[in-house]
Amino acid sequence: MKLKRNTLMIRARAKIALLPYAFIILTAIFISFVTDIRSIWITVESYPLGKALLVFSQVFFAIHLLIFIWRVVLCLKYKPARPCTNEELPSCTVIVPAYNEGRQVFDTIKSIAQSDYPPEKMYIIAVDDGSSDDTWYWLHQAEKELHGRVQLFKQPVNRGKRHALYLGFKQGQGDVYVTIDSDSIVEPQTIRNLVSPFIRNDRVGAVAGNVSILNHKEGIIPRMLEVSFAFSFDFLRAGQSVINSVMCTPGALSAYRREVVLNVLFEWLNQKFCGKPANIGEDRAMTNLILRNGFYVHYQRDAVVHTTCPVTFGKLWKMLLRWARSNIRETIVITRFVFRKFRNDGALGLRINVLINLINLTVGQVMHVSAIGLLICMPLIIGPKMILGAALASCAPGIFYAARYKSDKAIWAFPYSFFWMACLSWISFYALMTPHKNGWMTRDLKTKDTHPSWPTSPEKGPFTVPHPLQKAA
Repeated sequence: MKLKRNTLMIRARAKIALLPYAFIILTAIFISFVTDIRSIWITVESYPLGKALLVFSQVFFAIHLLIFIWRVVLCLKYKPARPCTNEELPSCTVIVPAYNEGRQVFDTIKSIAQSDYPPEKMYIIAVDDGSSDDTWYWLHQAEKELHGRVQLFKQPVNRGKRHALYLGFKQGQGDVYVTIDSDSIVEPQTIRNLVSPFIRNDRVGAVAGNVSILNHKEGIIPRMLEVSFAFSFDFLRAGQSVINSVMCTPGALSAYRREVVLNVLFEWLNQKFCGKPANIGEDRAMTNLILRNGFYVHYQRDAVVHTTCPVTFGKLWKMLLRWARSNIRETIVITRFVFRKFRNDGALGLRINVLINLINLTVGQVMHVSAIGLLICMPLIIGPKMILGAALASCAPGIFYAARYKSDKAIWAFPYSFFWMACLSWISFYALMTPHKNGWMTRDLKTKDTHPSWPTSPEKGPFTVPHPLQKAA
């Protein structure tokens, strides 16, 4: 009886969360009727290139509307792979790269060790990428508490996440690699569910996990990002999975078929952009290489990881800028093969997604700059339209979150849309102007070094704590 009452309360809150979006849609329809759209068009046409801008706007909107409908259909068709039994499960190595993570890495590794996965089939590798805090201490604490189940490595100096993962890939064993960020917590069934697509379909080369926000109670930004992440993964990636072409396996949680990774490992490690080593976008780069070699990339909805997100504006825009630069770089990379025959079966869906990404990076940015110009010239006319547009943009993620999770947290999509328009919309254009920059920008000390006497790395090569199974061998 109590469970039924709680279920009814959850559904009621979800319905309440949908009310603002219904109001927004009705308001938009009303304004469209009462506003003299024709007079606005005449005004815009009077400016240089105004007519061309209006035509581009209509075409741009029509394309995105059709793409959105297509993605809704794909999302509705999505089904996660059926979980494997213990006998079916492949052997895997879980790799955790860590840099200045402090106490959090201990909790991350414990959550991995507590997974519903046969211990004899799962190896855990943690790589300290030259941390300057007490990360190495907490890794040893995890190794001690788990009685040697964790194999530890420490880089002499900080070389970047790509090199830390490379070390894990080289030392790993089994059939599958699983990568998990050191600021993330996995649920007991996560790793089992994540690797199941490899058994169900031998053409799957990589699997993307479902990333949610761990620290969603730590402020407004995490609350807004929780809804945004849900839309990005449970809607966009779910649709991409139906066409066998998820475009990015997230660093927070992904799995790769070992033989597929080893075939592209050297190329991935030595990737360059504008003549310089690429030290960002390692997840998207690996995904592109796997797609290029003809393998499928799927999304597994029930493989959930809870990851820490920025709580301040400064760290948020730096993270999004890094992602935007990576998107530009890897979009260039994927265009080199996606329009050629790179796998035996169809790739039309992936080509459509790449084309829409190219349109957003080019035409979309031109329209963004034009909209700012019109806002400056006609603030009283264009301003309300932009506000209404931001409100309408929040409807898709908000309604999706309310329907999918039956939660009133969906309302956070509304302020995030305005926050993005006012404070974050510049990022894509700036990234387009500076794709060559390599800075990670969000790496810093999370905790003070409280264990200065703990042994540091030697002068040459990574320091290693051998895995007990390797000792026995």
